[in-house]
Amino acid sequence: MVEIKNLHKSYDTGANSLHVLKGIDLQIGQGEIVSIMGSSGSGKSTLLNVIGILDSYDKGDYLLNGTLMRNLSEKQAAWYRNQMIGFVFQSFNLISFKNAMENVALPLYYQKVSRRKRNNIAMEYLDKMGLLPWATHMPNELSGGQKQRVAIARALIANPKIILADEPTGALDTQTSYEVMDLFQEINSAGITVIIVTHEKDISERTKRVIHLKDGIIDREYKPQINLQYA
Repeated sequence: MVEIKNLHKSYDTGANSLHVLKGIDLQIGQGEIVSIMGSSGSGKSTLLNVIGILDSYDKGDYLLNGTLMRNLSEKQAAWYRNQMIGFVFQSFNLISFKNAMENVALPLYYQKVSRRKRNNIAMEYLDKMGLLPWATHMPNELSGGQKQRVAIARALIANPKIILADEPTGALDTQTSYEVMDLFQEINSAGITVIIVTHEKDISERTKRVIHLKDGIIDREYKPQINLQYA
C-alpha cells in the first residue's frame, strides 16, 4: 500500500536548509495498523504529510498502491487524496459553522454527491459512531471525544484505503483516548490501513508495529511486546 525508498525532504528556512527526512525506507502493507513515534523534530509529521500527499519530497520514491507520487499538480494530488486517504487530526479540524452531520458529509460534497444523499450517508456514519442524537449539534456543543468521532466519521465517509491520524488522542483524556483507539482497531479490522503518529507509548502499543524516527531516519521498528488490540 505504502512503499517509500530513500526519501529525503528539506525545507528552505531562508539562510539555511533544514534537512528533515534523511533517507527513509519504509513499507506498510494493506490492512496494517502501525504507529510512527519520535521526539519533536524527528520528522514524523513531515513523513505523514508526504504519505498524505500534503507535501512534496526532494529525492527518492513514494508509491501509493503501486502508483508513483511525484511531480503531481495540486489537482492530481487532491484527486488521489479524495480517492485514497482519510485524515484525522489532533485538533479535529471541524468547521465551526457546520453541524456534525454537515462536517461528516463534507468529503462527499467535493465528490459532487447530492446534498440529500451525502447527508443521509453522513447520518449512517454518525450512527456507527454512536453520535446520531448529536447530528445537528455544532462543534462547540460537543466534547473532545465526540469531536474526534465526528472527525473519524468524516475520514471514513469516502471509503478511503488509508486512514492517516496525526496525534489523534493528543487532546483527549486517557479513557477517551482508548475508546478512540478501539475505533481505529475496528476500522483496521475491516481491511483499512491505519497509520497513527503519536508520542504516547500506550497508544503505540495498540498498533501492530511501531516505527521509531530519530533525526530524520528510522531508528528502529518493532512489534509491541504487549499488543493491546484485544485488551
